[in-house]
Amino acid sequence: MVRPYGRILLKLSGESLMGSDQYGINTVVLNTYASQIIEAQCTGVQIGIVIGGGNIFRGLSGAGKGFDRVKGDQMGMLATVINSLALQSAIESKGGKVKLMTSVNMAPIGEIYSRDKALQLMTEGYVVIIAGGTGNPFFTTDTASALRGVEIGADVLLKGTRVDGIYTADPEKNPDAVKLDRLTFDEVYRQNLKIMDLTAFTLCKENNLPIRVFDMDTPGNLMKIVSGEDIGTLVTR
Repeated sequence: MVRPYGRILLKLSGESLMGSDQYGINTVVLNTYASQIIEAQCTGVQIGIVIGGGNIFRGLSGAGKGFDRVKGDQMGMLATVINSLALQSAIESKGGKVKLMTSVNMAPIGEIYSRDKALQLMTEGYVVIIAGGTGNPFFTTDTASALRGVEIGADVLLKGTRVDGIYTADPEKNPDAVKLDRLTFDEVYRQNLKIMDLTAFTLCKENNLPIRVFDMDTPGNLMKIVSGEDIGTLVTR
């Protein structure tokens, strides 16, 4: 089988890990994600993962409640580490090979992130989860995923969400929203579509890193993408 991608950066949202719960990590969703990741890795594709922390704590919303913004963002970084540890454990429990790296020194929880070490681990057949965002306040995990995707030379940034692509409006709020299968970066700017924050999106555009937005909650979708099926919405130059 000819793979369309040799290396991917998978961005998962913390909110998606909640499933139907109001807070925390839904183990059914977690294990479904782990199974999909292992299935995709078995095709030979190299996988890096960045996970958000919004199911536990979001720095920006914390700042709105009186937290110092820097401290709030640091709390959000820790939330991503909790989610990353959970995913690591789920993948390992299913027999997958996975390593956790962190953007700030958190030994023995995970090894400090190094681009070269991450690439080495991927070559050795490990899924590499990169936790802790960028390691800096004022940057989202969307920006972290764009940054890590560019650093590791990913062929595509896969943004796994609860919807099956990019729409002209929020499909959960507007029944008249229309799904868009392909877009250019400039079209996203012109239509003011909310895919990810502007810093992350611009980083992808400037470094020619395509973005594919897809429904990660449907089992088998990740495998379809790495097998070459055109699902979700693809954003390119």
